[in-house]
Amino acid sequence: MTRLPRRPILALPLAAFLSLSLVLVSGCAAAPTAAPASPTPSAAPTGSAEPTRGPGPDPNKPTPGAQGGGEKYSLSQAMSDQAQLSTIAFSGLAFLTGSAGADSFFPPGKVADFFGFQYMRDVDVAGYGHNTTFLSKVANAVLSILSDAQKAQLVALAKVQAPIYERFALGRFPLMQAFRRDLEGDLPSGATGLDADAVAEYTALLYGCDADLSIGRAETVGAIVRSFTDAQKTALAAMAFDDSSTWPTVAEDAALKKSLTNTQFVAVMTYASELFSWYRGGLDADVYFCPERHGTYFGGFYMKDQPAMGNPDYFIPTTVTGDKGQAFLELLTADQRALIEGILPAQRAMLAEVAAIRTEVSTELRKAMSQAAFDEAKVRTLIARYGELDGAMSALYAERFSAVAKTLTSEQKAKLVALRDLDVVPQGAYEFSSPIALPSLAPADYLFGVGQVPGSLG
Repeated sequence: MTRLPRRPILALPLAAFLSLSLVLVSGCAAAPTAAPASPTPSAAPTGSAEPTRGPGPDPNKPTPGAQGGGEKYSLSQAMSDQAQLSTIAFSGLAFLTGSAGADSFFPPGKVADFFGFQYMRDVDVAGYGHNTTFLSKVANAVLSILSDAQKAQLVALAKVQAPIYERFALGRFPLMQAFRRDLEGDLPSGATGLDADAVAEYTALLYGCDADLSIGRAETVGAIVRSFTDAQKTALAAMAFDDSSTWPTVAEDAALKKSLTNTQFVAVMTYASELFSWYRGGLDADVYFCPERHGTYFGGFYMKDQPAMGNPDYFIPTTVTGDKGQAFLELLTADQRALIEGILPAQRAMLAEVAAIRTEVSTELRKAMSQAAFDEAKVRTLIARYGELDGAMSALYAERFSAVAKTLTSEQKAKLVALRDLDVVPQGAYEFSSPIALPSLAPADYLFGVGQVPGSLG
């Protein structure tokens, strides 16, 4: 495996980085791994099945104003200080009041996300973008339009990529373990804290899985798009990108679901939904990311999404992150709040580079819809750099959250637990959103600068 040289995270501008290190970085599927085997699923989460909810939007009604009538979603809005601060603060609340199992919950749509789906979800004028039926509705409609041969291509891709998804999910655990060790003061002998460079090196390795998934998806979905008949183009043209009310309601393919593992079926549904968002969207949609796209190791997704789990037709409130993030900041002292607010200038250049990387990756992948060839080596190198940046930002978040935790009073801790307003604690962990037993890991001391970062996930 060719590994990126360790270097200061912000040492090179993107163009220089590409010109100096445009090498084929091995993807996670090609490298031997030491990832733990998938454990036996755990029992259902303990605690109340329906946690008490505070005041806020009715979770069973759409909120079209947030997507269609309010501020227009854009990359600049997602990167703004206000959006970033609210999201980081929300993650801090989740981390300081959560658990290792909650940290691991991660929607599968947040990996290999260069295909416009998140933007389509955020701008849906019908207000169903954050309803639990949104993905299924578009995926089932698309699958009904595809031919058997085209659907077979998605199924074949899912069978190839299911192990990559699993490797990515399990490869997150050493990071989450290290961040919790830092929070609890459980440092390796001789270490003073996390090593941001080591974290970045490891996340570059982890993002090899993201590259594998993105490249394989672009190749397969691009080939399907190039094979569309006129009738298929007409059917898809009748479905508006930004209005889910124009999508036909089609029953789930029970036979297809029964023939696949859960991971494989989720992958097929993801491919089908993103086929539509990619084909009917555009470059801006592909480049877009939501503010919570980075630093996903702290339990924010679990705290926000848990009430929707197993709850059909549930609307995840679009204001919960901003409201609870702001409330978290208001419970902190001036010195504690300064630690969180200080993240913004520290990550600003990294976010700008992320946006540039996403633009280049998305531009390259889009070529697959009109021609078979695109620059795979360039995509792999860019996504490896993306991983480094995500790791650097995540290490920064973890360090600041831990610093805040060290000075919290008993009264503050109690108020943060009340603000969390979620007493459902997972017994085990999650492989994306599927319950598993908490994997048993050797201590990842290398993330604290003790020892070498491994050459494969584990």
